[in-house]
Amino acid sequence: MKNIHKTIHFTIPGFLCFIVCIIMAVNGQAEDGYRLWLRYDKITNAQVLTSYKTSITELVLLGNSPTVTASRKELQTGLSGLLGIQLPEATTVTREGALLIGTPENSPVIASLNLTTSLQAIGKEGFLIQTLKVQGKNSTVITANSEVGVLYGVFHFLKLLQTHQNIQKLAIQSSPKLTHRILNHWDNLDRTVERGYAGFSLWEWHKLPGYIDPRYTDYARANASIGINGTVLTNVNANALVITPAYLEKVKALADVFRPYGIKVYLTARFSAPVEIGGLKTADPLDPGVKAWWNAKADEIYKYVPDFGGFLVKANSEGQPGPQNYGRNHADGANMLADALAPYGGIVMWRAFVYDNKVPDDRAKQAYTEFVPLDGKFRDNVLVQVKNGPVDFQPREPFHPLFGAMPKTPLMVEFQITQEYLGFSTHLAYLSTLFEECLDSDTYAKGPGSTVAKVIDGSLHAHKISGMAGVANIGTDRNWTGHPFGQANWYSYGRLAWDPYVSSEAIADEWIKMTFSNEAAVVNPVKQLMLHSREAIVNYMMPLGLHHLFGWDHHYGPGPWIKNKPRADWTSVYYHQADSLGIGFNRTVSGSNALSQYFPVVREKFSNPKTCPEEYLLWFHHLPWDYTLKSGKNLWEGLVQHYYMGVDSVRGMQKTWNSLEGKIDADRFAQVQQLLKVQEKEAILWRNSCVLYFQTFSRRPIPAGYEKPDKPLEYYEKLEYKFVPGI
Repeated sequence: MKNIHKTIHFTIPGFLCFIVCIIMAVNGQAEDGYRLWLRYDKITNAQVLTSYKTSITELVLLGNSPTVTASRKELQTGLSGLLGIQLPEATTVTREGALLIGTPENSPVIASLNLTTSLQAIGKEGFLIQTLKVQGKNSTVITANSEVGVLYGVFHFLKLLQTHQNIQKLAIQSSPKLTHRILNHWDNLDRTVERGYAGFSLWEWHKLPGYIDPRYTDYARANASIGINGTVLTNVNANALVITPAYLEKVKALADVFRPYGIKVYLTARFSAPVEIGGLKTADPLDPGVKAWWNAKADEIYKYVPDFGGFLVKANSEGQPGPQNYGRNHADGANMLADALAPYGGIVMWRAFVYDNKVPDDRAKQAYTEFVPLDGKFRDNVLVQVKNGPVDFQPREPFHPLFGAMPKTPLMVEFQITQEYLGFSTHLAYLSTLFEECLDSDTYAKGPGSTVAKVIDGSLHAHKISGMAGVANIGTDRNWTGHPFGQANWYSYGRLAWDPYVSSEAIADEWIKMTFSNEAAVVNPVKQLMLHSREAIVNYMMPLGLHHLFGWDHHYGPGPWIKNKPRADWTSVYYHQADSLGIGFNRTVSGSNALSQYFPVVREKFSNPKTCPEEYLLWFHHLPWDYTLKSGKNLWEGLVQHYYMGVDSVRGMQKTWNSLEGKIDADRFAQVQQLLKVQEKEAILWRNSCVLYFQTFSRRPIPAGYEKPDKPLEYYEKLEYKFVPGI
């Protein structure tokens, strides 16, 4: 002991550091965002805590399958963290406040509760959470038809506690409205991520299958907590090596981790794989040898991964090989792969993102032109995957005209969660409002109420399979998504994939409570900040329906002047078509006539500038600079106003966030505060670049009262961005 006293010598700063370390050790790790929305810190509201402690007194959960084990671990971790107690386990209900969990198959007590009718209504993945008398005692029952459904119920119950909901009289019935709820990882085998702004790929291929990073389990937990049931591991610009034995054993290792959480793995299939790794001379989908090769490959994959989900395919787009290389169509290619997967229950997700520079037509029209004639020609296990808008994940696009136009074919919507066109991971952009805007759009395919949501959930045209795909924003950054608020986009995507009718406001409310605080003084301002954030970006980037004004290739920063590239539709001038007379892309009958692809009610509304929503005005119309907007301002004045409003909105976001100092943990508060300063700087860059550039065509002054750009247009045109991530 004497020697120890001689060894330990603290300075005052060192002592303080020691105390901080002790506090961190007692309270858990520093708040770095790693836990996402699964933060199980002890509830500080004494009234809520007391209510929960008296309502939850024991856990009755039988079985030891991997999924049951995952449910048990999540419950014990969540309840011990939130309530500060370790819940005793029992094999039957012995006290008031029992938490009874299981399926009728693995729990005799639940089987005796006569819940058959309710269980039949929720399908395989749904769950029930009910307050019932069980063996004479008030209990909370979480049950489902499958163990995965129970796991979903467990996460939902923990969310009720995290968000301080009343659990005294529960009668919750929930089931997913979409059968396939999938993340698309644009991850390459070298661990770079195309359009990835949060570090490298999670998949450490060089260490698999021998080393299983614990992060894989946390990834699965996060996805299961929001109902995501599939993950595509690899980039749509596919590498055929991933379906070779050397990589399939690695894929198997990941599938084994994800399986207890209800998540299937999918892979991207490179259409030319039979040539590249199979030694064939052709990849013609109608060639018997090619069909046999893919059949054998499917057999091989399912030996490694018995519950393999299937293939995602990008074909004949942006240089990727496909059936058109052999004079075949998309249905020919998709059906060949679908036939190989069908014996195992696998599916093909065939992307409709196609365009050809050799076709002298509006790029926004090409997917519709190629796919609508193929309606009804795809196999039953094929979904056509359609981007939310007809160009390319722009900050705002009208809904894709394919939605509703292929009634005989299941369509799944593809959203981009990663912010390729919305400020990467430096801008605060709550994308749920973008997703909701698309899902709520009325196609009028079968009259009023034929929303995109009803198309993709299968209800409009009575399809048995349905889906939603989201291009992931997940990487190796400690907080997973780079920007702390990027987590909200992952979360909201999962919630909408489960239920495409839930509101962005409701999703934001629960995410904030689970991620930051239940205090109204935090929830209300942060929610308003989130709900208006995407509109701010639209304003300072591309208001009034302008689109694709980004810098060349990397899509970072403004580039409305981009022209003279290998493809016309890879330039900005192709889309804004500004000239001395006006600005905008004419997609009416006097222009490209892209509006002809929409149903009559939509077409008529958008064709008239007076009835076209102004947020899409320049998407569909080339209008003169003196065109009068609804505000009474002319087009030039209104355009400038929107650009300045965008910057002002970011400054308002900064004020809101700064007002929360002391109410948000210091680390995440400082990170968001700094990123908002970056966002303000970049918003000003966008505003000045675009206003000055378009001014060369309008030849009108920036209206009085606006701060003038401090540099000339030539300065902005010469800016170069080196080593931009995500390319």
